[in-house]
This record gives sequence, C-alpha cells and structure tokens, in this order.
Amino acid sequence: MSFDPCEFDRGYASSMGDTLGQYTAKTFLWMVLGLLVTFGVAVGCWVTGAIFFIVRAFSYVHLVVLIATLVLAFTMAHRIEKMRVGTAIAMFVTFSALFGVTLSIYLLVYEVSSLVLCFGATALYFGALAAYGYLTKRDLSNVWTILISGTIFLVIFGLLSMFIPSLAMFDRVICLVGIAVFLGWTAYDTQKIKAFYNYYASSPEMLAKASIFSALQLYLDFVNLFLYLLRFLGNKRR
Repeated sequence: MSFDPCEFDRGYASSMGDTLGQYTAKTFLWMVLGLLVTFGVAVGCWVTGAIFFIVRAFSYVHLVVLIATLVLAFTMAHRIEKMRVGTAIAMFVTFSALFGVTLSIYLLVYEVSSLVLCFGATALYFGALAAYGYLTKRDLSNVWTILISGTIFLVIFGLLSMFIPSLAMFDRVICLVGIAVFLGWTAYDTQKIKAFYNYYASSPEMLAKASIFSALQLYLDFVNLFLYLLRFLGNKRR
C-alpha cells in the first residue's frame, strides 16, 4: 500500500465516528496497556523470585522468549489484514507478557534507581519525538531507509558480539546508535498512525487492527529505547 503524506492533516472522522485525535489517543492507550502488562509481569517475576527458578531451570530462557516475541511480531505484521480484531489484541497482549519475562532479567542486573531514571528519560524522549512525529509537516517516509539500515546494523552487531567478546568495547557507541535509531522510529511510527487512519477510514475493522499494529510498533520503539538507555546510563548491581 502507499500513503500520501499530503493527506495527513485532513483529520476527518472515520466510519467508526473517531476523529484523528481520538484514533491516535486510542492507539497510544493500547501501547500503554502493553507496557503495563510487560512491566507488571517483569516486576511480578522479580518480586516473587520466579525468574530465579526460570533461569536455573533453563539458562537460555531469554533467547526462547526473544524468539517467541519475534515470531509474534512477524506474524502480526504480515497477517494483520487477515486476522480478527480479537486475535490481534490477544497476540499483542501475549507479546507484551512474554517480553515481561525477558525484562525481569534486567531487574536482576541493574539497580532500581537506574531503572527508574532510565524509564523516566525514556518517557521524556519518547514523548518529545512522538509529539514531533505527530505535529511536523515534514514527510518522514524518506528516513525509513536510514532507520531500517540502522536497525539491521544493530541486529548484526548484537549477533557478532555473542561470538567476538572484544566487540564489547564498542558497547557505548552502539548504545548511542540504538538510542538515535529508535528515537527516529518513534517519530516515524507516530506519523504513520495518520497514514493508517486515512487509508483505512472506510473500514472500521481494519482501522481497529491498524491501531493495534501501530501500538505494537510504538511499544517496540519505547522498549528498545529504554533498554539502550539502560545499557548506556544504568549502574549494574554488584
């Protein structure tokens, strides 16, 4: 599908009766729900000590969960037009819960003060770039190539660092690249909410599914930004 950025400012109501502002607000509420599920599961695993049993029973649990979340994200991205709204919601909530298990491991590694500081910084930076993406008149579609290239670079570097320990010396530089990339994705994905709204305005069901999909993208932007900020600024437990 192709989106015309010139159509972004129409702001007309969809066939569901939502204005662009209401539709955007619902999308961000879905994102917040996903974050609440993730952090709720993470804190629950940490407080109850369940994560200790999970890690001891299966030391590669974080890799299994990561693969599962990637599969869910890939499936949702490529089947969003075919699946039901309820299925999309269930997959999004499941995705958020699974990532919460992975995030609980970070609660074991970093000090609570660092976690709180980095979460606050993430919320601030994310909010600023989301506002920019929503309000700017500039078409951000031309930065997609840069963002996807940066993301691929981060993935490749992460895989290589698993086998080449000496690459760890570049970790802080990589964190800065990651922060920049996901700040860019935040603005891009926020602006794309408007494109989805205009494109699917005549189909309430597709509009609802597009909202969930946009929430998933924003959720991933927030979580990845948080993790890179945590790696860059966070103090590890001794």
